[in-house]
Amino acid sequence: MPDQPHPGNDGAMSARLRPLTIGILAIITCAAFEAMAVVTAMPSVAAELNGESSYGLAFSMYLTASLLGTVLAGSWCDRSGPRPALAVGMALMTSGLLVSGAAPVFWLMTTGRAVSGLGGGFMIVAVYVIIGQAFPQRTQPVVFGWLAAAWVVPSLVGPYLSGVLAEQASWRWVFLGVMPIVVGAFVLVWPRTRALGSPDQPSLDEQSGRRRALTGLGLAGGVFAAQFAINSLAGGGFAEPVGATLLTILAVLGLAAAALTFPRLLPPGTVRLARGLPSIIATRGLVNVAFFGAEAFIPLMLVSARGFDSATAGLTLSAAALGWSGGSFLQARVTFRRQWLLVIGATLLSMSIGGLALSASPEVPFWILVTVWGLAGFAMGMTLSSTSVLVLKLSPPEERGRNSASLQLSDQLGGVIGTVGAGGLFALLRDPENPGQVGVFVAIWLALCVFAVAGIVAGLRGTQEVQPAPGTETAKPRKVPSQE
Repeated sequence: MPDQPHPGNDGAMSARLRPLTIGILAIITCAAFEAMAVVTAMPSVAAELNGESSYGLAFSMYLTASLLGTVLAGSWCDRSGPRPALAVGMALMTSGLLVSGAAPVFWLMTTGRAVSGLGGGFMIVAVYVIIGQAFPQRTQPVVFGWLAAAWVVPSLVGPYLSGVLAEQASWRWVFLGVMPIVVGAFVLVWPRTRALGSPDQPSLDEQSGRRRALTGLGLAGGVFAAQFAINSLAGGGFAEPVGATLLTILAVLGLAAAALTFPRLLPPGTVRLARGLPSIIATRGLVNVAFFGAEAFIPLMLVSARGFDSATAGLTLSAAALGWSGGSFLQARVTFRRQWLLVIGATLLSMSIGGLALSASPEVPFWILVTVWGLAGFAMGMTLSSTSVLVLKLSPPEERGRNSASLQLSDQLGGVIGTVGAGGLFALLRDPENPGQVGVFVAIWLALCVFAVAGIVAGLRGTQEVQPAPGTETAKPRKVPSQE
């Protein structure tokens, strides 16, 4: 069904679009709160359910399933529109939250996390496709700015509320309390998506969709195998040669599977930074590697090397969240060519991560480090929101789902590579006798700065010979049914 023009005011908070906008923001806020709160609650979960030895699986299972859900949803949305993926994603997410919140043993809790991750992958791609179909192009930057802002409150209060619930009531309410909000957000969005059907000419037939799904399964399996093996090696060391050898082989095979399958799930030319859309998607992954790898070690450096308490160290993360919101709002108001925001954002991120290395010394005032990382958040808000807008703008209607899924895969794997790579470098360089050694953190940040610089190169490639895909300039958003 082709996109249809619609009458009247088409602002994001117009009477016609307001319920849809609020519902989408509620979905993203729920996902953000869960992501921030679970990190705080997980130590209590592991202690009560005797899951310390499998602690990392609670996070890697969510990620692995989310990767698979993202791939499946991309193909499904291109064939059938966003509604089926949205409904299945909501059902999976709420089921996973229920299983995790009620789990009597740790392995069942991790299973619930995997189910939630699968649902989250479905829902985020469906949301991107809904934005591409229901909102005019000039409104989409504003919507993506608001989506980024939806992370601010969860980033500021999520960890605190999660800690209070875990200590005063039960960690189970961290999971169970999100469920009714997810359902409420779905109820707001669902009626407004009736007209958002499938494109006239789907880019994937059923057989191609199955091949893509199998490729996604290979990626998810490879990532999980590599993470499981690396976590096991880190926990048990190399004391048992046979076991260590098997885990090493598993890690290599997992990395090989991920390396072979990941490029096949992206637009052709993404890995080699082809001009236009492929480089825009590559920029997203590169800046995520740099930002999330660097951010993971800021609190540890402040606590172990500079003697701050955890609450004070967390102010740097809050500054980044506020900066992220500011960058997202700014990108919605640019009047020049949007592709240049990727170059500017990656440049600011490179300067910020380099500034971390210069600010790590105890002689540097704490507020300077907070300011530096707030600037990094600003750069990320500007860059990531712009990549979302550009991918929708440059994708024909029949490829919005697949390209949105590719963008999310680049986003997710970038964060994984950054945190896992930085963690491996930390384990390699740290001196157990001197855990507060500043030089280790400086080395990590300088290594990650290379990826931010690569993001500048990818951003420059994204500015070259970018033309809107056929039909995207003139295509109008579909009419979303009114309340009546």
